[in-house]
Amino acid sequence: MNIVIVHGQNHKGSTYRIARMLAEKIGGEITEFFLPRDFGEFCTGCTQCFTVSETKCPHYGKLLPITQALDSADVIILASPVYFYHATGAMKAWLDHYGYRWMVHSPEASMFRKQGVCMTTAAGAGMKTANRDMADSLFFWGVARIYRYGIAIAATDWEHVADRKRRQIEQKTTALAETIRRRNGRIKPSLKTRIFFWMMSLMQRNGFNPRDVQYWKEKGWTDHKRPW
Repeated sequence: MNIVIVHGQNHKGSTYRIARMLAEKIGGEITEFFLPRDFGEFCTGCTQCFTVSETKCPHYGKLLPITQALDSADVIILASPVYFYHATGAMKAWLDHYGYRWMVHSPEASMFRKQGVCMTTAAGAGMKTANRDMADSLFFWGVARIYRYGIAIAATDWEHVADRKRRQIEQKTTALAETIRRRNGRIKPSLKTRIFFWMMSLMQRNGFNPRDVQYWKEKGWTDHKRPW
């Protein structure tokens, strides 16, 4: 399996270690990106990506290696420590560049056959909302199966995580890795995703954005063809 991890920070702390632990248990080729080291640009709001082409984004070239890795991955892991009840600003800034890939615009067909994991850690709380920051993008990209794992490690660094907590993390990542391996190659989108896709296919028959309308019609998705 091809696994891509996008880290919402540059340092290799607890979130990094747990994400890497999961990826290694899944097994396969692992590609990692660190934000903002590998991409730290802010969306300019020019709207060129969904009105003309994503190639018109002023950051298209810098973003391309990550985009290509996402498209070739079987599993996408988005990992971010909790920054005041949310994912890091670097993670949000990166995700903003893929608005054109949301189902309301021009989703990438391969996403509907992938599995995704959103992973967060905090000393205390905020994992649910931080995971939602990332899971929203995975869902609207069309990722077929999305898992969320957030844990309060009660420490500010990995070295001070209690042994009991480490055993809990080991057990959870082992179970999650087994689930992902078992489902690999047999993934279909959830009912929620299929319903939303169907709603978008109806909208795109006479949509408001010519580029999106053309994209959906060329894919055959406004009729009965589906990407899964």
